Amino acid sequence: MPLRLLEIVLPCEDKEAALGLLAQYEVTQIWSQGEAQPRALLKLLLPGEKTEAVLDALENRFPGEGRLRIVVLAVEALLPRPRPEPSAEETETDPPPDTAELAMRVSREELYADLADVSKLNRVYVVMVALSALVAAMGMMRDQIAVVIGAMVIAPLLGPNMALALAVTLGDAELGRSAIRTVLVGVGLAFLMSCGLGLLLPVDPSGAEIAARTYLGPADFLLALVSGAAGALAFTSGLSASLIGVMVAVALMPPLVTCGLLLGSGAFGPALGALLLLLTNVICINLAGVGTFVLQGIRPRRWWEAERARKAAHWAMAIWFTLLCILAVLVYVSRTMH
Repeated sequence: MPLRLLEIVLPCEDKEAALGLLAQYEVTQIWSQGEAQPRALLKLLLPGEKTEAVLDALENRFPGEGRLRIVVLAVEALLPRPRPEPSAEETETDPPPDTAELAMRVSREELYADLADVSKLNRVYVVMVALSALVAAMGMMRDQIAVVIGAMVIAPLLGPNMALALAVTLGDAELGRSAIRTVLVGVGLAFLMSCGLGLLLPVDPSGAEIAARTYLGPADFLLALVSGAAGALAFTSGLSASLIGVMVAVALMPPLVTCGLLLGSGAFGPALGALLLLLTNVICINLAGVGTFVLQGIRPRRWWEAERARKAAHWAMAIWFTLLCILAVLVYVSRTMH
């Protein structure tokens, strides 16, 4: 896990208490300055997976607005190179409280900041959705898989869906509303654009790229679940390069655009198949995302918020699973009818 640099600004009278608290944690190095000033600055270098425990401890020890300001920075490189940490068998001391259960992941605050950014509804997001929908439509109508993959990699709808899964896991209604609004606007815009293209341009439902998005089999359910879990792991581990594979594996834009193109051209039967594939991917991404976040121990800092969030996550997983079962029945019925 990459290192993190924490810059902590706090009143000088709290400096010694903060240093005593930080001594309980596996901090690689600490710098201190500003002893003669009203506020002191502490800089901490520590492994990324230890960040959440340190942040929680500091917030619990120094509550109150404006008393504490913490900036978390990613460390690109460090010289001299840090030595490998000793294994559990080589260390005789017990881990500090609340750190033994932490998985190899970024802190809750880093994950929240990343997903809150991609769930914002702004002009850049709208333009990305429009471009992705246009690229996907052109690729499928011309039956060019490389162009379709380009639309998959843009993937403007993946981030807001992951933000929705995190909002459910943390019981954060504000983030949830923002993610839902962003998803609905993106889906609506792409759908209207593709319907318009289907009305204006000739669409061949038998084309390989279009036909591939109108059939839904058992493997598609498994693929969407596994890819959703991989996407959540990519966000929590900070390995953004892994997201490229997830974007291609569980793409939302191609089936959405396929549904609009076919609906606009009057091919209602194949359009229903594309719609079922889209719903399957959305449900599986959210179900796998919530499950992965819960298994990685992502929860609010305060215990009463954590209990409320735990119930919300369980209810959400039950609802998503029920919807997935209903969808599987609909797919089975539609296949037997044909």
